[in-house]
Amino acid sequence: MLGRWRRWLPVLACALLAACSKPVNSPYEEHSAAGKVLYSAFTTRSPNHLDPALSYSGDETPFTYSIYEPLYGYHYLDRPYRLIPKAAAALTEPVYLDAKGQRLPDDVPGEQVAISRYDISIKPGIAFQPHPAFAQDDAGRYRYYPMRAADLREAFSISDFEHVGSRALSAQDYVYAFKRLASPRLASPISAVMAEHVRGFKEFSDQLAQADKQSPRPDWLDLRPFVLPGVQALDDHTLRIEVLGKYPQFKYWLAMTFTAPVPWEAERFYSQPRMAQHGLTLDNWPVGTGPFMLTESQTNRRHVLSRNPLYRGTPYPCVGAPGDQQAGLLDDCGQTMPFLDKVVFSLEKESVPLMGKFLQGYYDIPQVERGEYGVAMTVAANDSADKAARYKKLGLQLRTAPEAQLFYMGFNWHDPVVGKGDTPEQAERNRKLRLAVSIAFDWEQYVSIFMNDQAQVAHGPLPPGVPGYQPLPQGANPYVYTVKDQTVQRRSLDEARALLREAGYPDGRDERTGKPLILYYDSMGGMGSDATVDWMRRQLAQVGLQLEVRATDYNRFQDKMKRGAAQIFLWGWVADYPDAENFLTLLYGPQAKVDHGGENAANYQSAEFDRLYEQMRFLNDGPDKEALIHDMVRVVQHDAPWMFGYVPNAGGAYQSWVRNAKPSLMIRDSLQYYRIDASQRVQLIQAWNRPVWWPLIPLTLALLALVLLVWRMAWQRRRRVALPKERS
Repeated sequence: MLGRWRRWLPVLACALLAACSKPVNSPYEEHSAAGKVLYSAFTTRSPNHLDPALSYSGDETPFTYSIYEPLYGYHYLDRPYRLIPKAAAALTEPVYLDAKGQRLPDDVPGEQVAISRYDISIKPGIAFQPHPAFAQDDAGRYRYYPMRAADLREAFSISDFEHVGSRALSAQDYVYAFKRLASPRLASPISAVMAEHVRGFKEFSDQLAQADKQSPRPDWLDLRPFVLPGVQALDDHTLRIEVLGKYPQFKYWLAMTFTAPVPWEAERFYSQPRMAQHGLTLDNWPVGTGPFMLTESQTNRRHVLSRNPLYRGTPYPCVGAPGDQQAGLLDDCGQTMPFLDKVVFSLEKESVPLMGKFLQGYYDIPQVERGEYGVAMTVAANDSADKAARYKKLGLQLRTAPEAQLFYMGFNWHDPVVGKGDTPEQAERNRKLRLAVSIAFDWEQYVSIFMNDQAQVAHGPLPPGVPGYQPLPQGANPYVYTVKDQTVQRRSLDEARALLREAGYPDGRDERTGKPLILYYDSMGGMGSDATVDWMRRQLAQVGLQLEVRATDYNRFQDKMKRGAAQIFLWGWVADYPDAENFLTLLYGPQAKVDHGGENAANYQSAEFDRLYEQMRFLNDGPDKEALIHDMVRVVQHDAPWMFGYVPNAGGAYQSWVRNAKPSLMIRDSLQYYRIDASQRVQLIQAWNRPVWWPLIPLTLALLALVLLVWRMAWQRRRRVALPKERS
């Protein structure tokens, strides 16, 4: 018996060593760390919508912008952000038409333009990814339409279909995509925007709604026979879009996946009976022309993007922003992208194991689409010498910069104390009160304490990266700051107290009643901790003012904002596209939340600002537009409807072997730019995660002792049973 155990002990030891040769929490398959594969995580649920007509969530963008290919995109490195052609052959300037369809001069006033016509050339040689929707037999018949029950029985992913096909991209695919935005079966979140700007879109939407009521209702609503007047294919490689009036910002919608091409074959393929029950929908299995395609999708577990074998490849940029060359971001100039063969996303429900695996090297980027990791880890390194030393030893790349977003504190223009005022005299007193409060609120201190210096104090309504933004000292707010010898400094509290006296509140008391002035900060649950509220109170107390907090839940807070019942509130905005109009519309009178249900949460009204805004919205990019934007910023700096607050940093955390990493919340197609130094990754992961063998020695000895003990007890028991027989 003991001899048999001795023979098995070496085998047992080898098994133990083999089990420890690879850490149990490694997401890698055998030898895959040596490949051109990028590993990242997602933390909540699987992407909900990968259909381009529906997708509007940040966690979906690493997929949609890698699979679909809009006409335009953004230059990966340049700042301010700059549009570039993607599927389009070039950026197209519109031709302007009057109400009779006659061409107008290029410099015609925007008010006279009835139609802006874009004739966009599409690059030849672009093909859709391999997909069963395109598969045909030798006779040219579609293999999977109509779908046979046998073909669908065991099919739960695209890879379960034996045959695939492809075809060339056509301008008609963009037409079909625009039509889908009006489909009553989809309810696209941007259908109202398209109805406002695309000629005939609203009527087309109404027509589809009526057609969808036919009985019997078909499984597939084929949009090809219906005509959308404002979007047409002039030929296979020319797309015509007609926009109502002059709307220069429309070009940014052409850089979003909402307007990316959709082949009618894919929609027909997925509309067949029982496909949705098998998880086979465009929401789950997109079809595009981009650099990657979805090849594996395990809900709430794992998703894999693989290189699209039919993608034509595009060159890595050779120019960038200042500092990019020194950072190595131009080293791959002219090289064909994408550099990766696969991108693997794995579910991590908790942040602790996610960060643990990142620090072990098992994730190349914690989360591709999130901008807080670089900020959080930079803050942690600043607060802890140990963490700073560890991050440096690991060679982590922590990159942060201000992004196209803004947090501000607004004054409700309908409020009698801090708002517009009913008379010119009252309006001026209220303006001086707002300026006094703006000076008293030390946003530099706020950024230092609560943002750990990972933000930039704002001096106006525009963040960096948006054309029209002016850096300091040129862009300094002259009513809150002084500029001396190119140095910007917040005005003194004495100046704030002087403004309070001029406003009728000497020492923070109403000169008419003698009562202390109490201002009200309206917030919703979780919007501002006790520490931030205490800080706000201390800021105002310095000039004799009192602050009370009126906190409500989310729904009541939103209702209060709609009714104009708030006084002072914190609000934020993230740009949909990098144009000043996207931020200045938050101050445009016809966008007032109370009167018009718009995004002007402060309900600010200024005839001068609105006049300039209406001029600006028609201007093409250039010096004239920038000069007008500067005038608009000066108007709101004077009127002070906001405390301009701060622009938070966004940033990424990357392993040292990730090349070409430049974080951005605006650029969503970054996966094609990343390159992995796989040999460095393998080397460092092995160095960081060497198995610790010595604990196995006492463990093995203890196990051996246990085996011997059990064997001895069993042997003694058998011996006691056998002894009486031997005596007899």
